[in-house]
Amino acid sequence: MSEQSFHLVCPHCQATNRVPAARLSAAPKCGKCSQLLLTASPHELNGQTANKVIQKNEVLTIVDFWASWCQPCIMMAPEFKVAAGQLPQVVFAKVQTDKYEQAAAPYNIRSLPTMVAFKNGKEVSRQSGALPSNQIVQWVQSLR
Repeated sequence: MSEQSFHLVCPHCQATNRVPAARLSAAPKCGKCSQLLLTASPHELNGQTANKVIQKNEVLTIVDFWASWCQPCIMMAPEFKVAAGQLPQVVFAKVQTDKYEQAAAPYNIRSLPTMVAFKNGKEVSRQSGALPSNQIVQWVQSLR
C-alpha cells in the first residue's frame, strides 16, 4: 500500500515536489534547489508564480491579497507573518494586487486585505479585513 503524499511548489525555484505526508513536519527540502519547501514565512507571489502556487499546492495555502496603498493591509502584514510562523505546515503567500492585477483577477477580490484559503487548487474559505495574528491562526486551524 502506498503512502499518501502531497505536491508542494518550492517558494524559491517554483519546482513542484512530491512530499510524503509523514515528512511534512520534517522540514522537507526541494529536490531541485535544496531549499526549504515550508518556510513558516509568507512569500511574495507575482503574475507568473501565483497561479502555479495556488493550483499545484495540495496542502493548505493561505494567500493574502493586499495593496501598497491599503493602510489595513500594511497594518496586517506583520500579523500575517507571525501567524505563518505559528503554522509551519501551511503555505502562506502574498499577492500585491496593485502590482499584479492579473494574478488577483480570477479570484474576484472585492475588498482589501482579503485572505483566501486554497487546498488542491480550490478555494475553501476567504476572510476579508485585517485580523490580528491570533485570529488568523484560529481561522486557519478551523480549516484543517
